[in-house]
Amino acid sequence: MSAVTSSVHASTAAKSSAHARENKTPSWQRRLGYKGALFGLPFFVGFLFVFIIPLFYAIYESLFKRQSSGLGIGEPTLHFAGLSQYARVMQDHDFWVGMGRVAIYSVVVVPIIMGFALLEALLIDTAKAKAKKAFRFILLIPYMVPTIVSTLMWVYLYSPDIGPLRKFFMIFGLDVNFFSPGMLWVSMANLLLWTQVGFNMLILYGSLTALDPALLEAARVDGASELRIAWSIKIPQIKGSLVLTGLLSFIGMLQLFDQPLLFRSASPQTVTANFTPIMTIYNYTFTAGGDYNYAAALSVVLAIVIGILSALIYGFSNRKK
Repeated sequence: MSAVTSSVHASTAAKSSAHARENKTPSWQRRLGYKGALFGLPFFVGFLFVFIIPLFYAIYESLFKRQSSGLGIGEPTLHFAGLSQYARVMQDHDFWVGMGRVAIYSVVVVPIIMGFALLEALLIDTAKAKAKKAFRFILLIPYMVPTIVSTLMWVYLYSPDIGPLRKFFMIFGLDVNFFSPGMLWVSMANLLLWTQVGFNMLILYGSLTALDPALLEAARVDGASELRIAWSIKIPQIKGSLVLTGLLSFIGMLQLFDQPLLFRSASPQTVTANFTPIMTIYNYTFTAGGDYNYAAALSVVLAIVIGILSALIYGFSNRKK
């Protein structure tokens, strides 16, 4: 019996040793993995200091409130307020009206932006090699222009006094005021379309170049037209990129700030101080007596809303049918 037991133990030990050798990763593979991780380290460090730490700091600041003791005489001091700032956010009519305003605007404008970006990407994909390089560069120029510069440029073009667009429409007997309440959304949409289509086009075009050429060639051999190939093969194959760019555009819309702020200088009666959620946060931070703690609470709520909407949109777009 002892011989049999020893044989069983020896067999088990041999199997364990062999299993350990199979699972042991070679040292050169581990070193290669470490080197690969180092390439991602700058991103994670930047993400930590630019997003994670500021977010937690904003949460910390939102739990306090500046109050004056006694009859309100003297310098306000910081007091722990708990979740009272968030209760105030829930009752802030201007903030939620601005949120709804940009949400509805996004539902209208984002599909238009994505439609133009997809059309441009499909057209460039079917062009010749030299034309592809030229059109990619030309269509990307508006995105490379800083937002402030492009907004100031379009504010000048829209100007009813010195801008050329109103004079151009006057030739056809049309008196168009681009800053009127009825035209303001159209004017801003045109600006956003001009600045954002190029970036989305580039991402979609990159996805199109990754498609299997054999699949496209087989469709052409079967007699499929370029329009049919685009509709039945190309667009379904880049669905992931469409969802990603659409989601990024939607998040960007909820954070509108530069464009309406500069439009406000041209039309303050149309673009109010709380026109968008970010403008409301800006006002509480810099113009409403420096209520930084409440502005932090607004920022946290906006981040939560954007996160929830992003998760819902991404989950709905990628659900299994």
